[in-house]
Amino acid sequence: MASGNNDHKSGIIADTAYRQYEKRLSKEVANYPAPKHVAIIMDGNRRFAKELGLGASEGHKEGRNKLEELLNWVMEAGVKILTVYAFSSENQTRNEEEIDELMKLFEESFYKAAEDERVHKHHVRIRALGMIDILPENVREAITYAEEKTKDYDSYYLNLAVAYSGREEIIQAIRNIATQVKDGKITPAEIDEDMFSKYLYTKEFPDPDLILRTSGEVRVSNFLLWQLAYSELYFVDVYWPGFRKIDFLRAIRSYQQRSRRYGK
Repeated sequence: MASGNNDHKSGIIADTAYRQYEKRLSKEVANYPAPKHVAIIMDGNRRFAKELGLGASEGHKEGRNKLEELLNWVMEAGVKILTVYAFSSENQTRNEEEIDELMKLFEESFYKAAEDERVHKHHVRIRALGMIDILPENVREAITYAEEKTKDYDSYYLNLAVAYSGREEIIQAIRNIATQVKDGKITPAEIDEDMFSKYLYTKEFPDPDLILRTSGEVRVSNFLLWQLAYSELYFVDVYWPGFRKIDFLRAIRSYQQRSRRYGK
């Protein structure tokens, strides 16, 4: 009985310490400008589930729940644009059962996001980035619904990279520019970085200030290859569903402590 009481007390002390640390981090972060655009590679859903003896679909559901939680943290920190890597084009090689579950989850998530009261209260515009035309019709319909419901909002932006490939994005941009040149609408001399950026999925947004990846992997995995040229990179050794608010705040603090010279 005494052991149970001690465990309970230890848990209370740990929770209190965590909350105090979170408050301190929040205050530190609030003292400096927040990054305008944060991009996140949400990695580790399946490994998180495996360690708990759960199936991959359960891990993906926990990952979706974490993204919903993250939206609160982002707005509290003053970050205006959030871009998350939800599903790469390479992910389509996974087993059929897992892909089917993911597509159902995407459909559900876009409809849910479109009805989220926070989205409408804070005027969050939802966008899907990627090769949307290769997704199942039910997922495309859900994406259209969410985008239409939020198309007039401009206070915050939530971009979900779905069926996304950084290399394919660049190739598509090259093809479109080549067509414009062939049709005589632009000349090769007019092509520069600014013009090229206007042919990318992210043409409406500034490049990410901070790119964060979970799960302990230290690579960008074909994500925003053009856009990350001068982004600050941050890697955290925790699976995405286990990502905590203090992990997010530490990433923001790390960004704020860096000197961004853009190659100068």
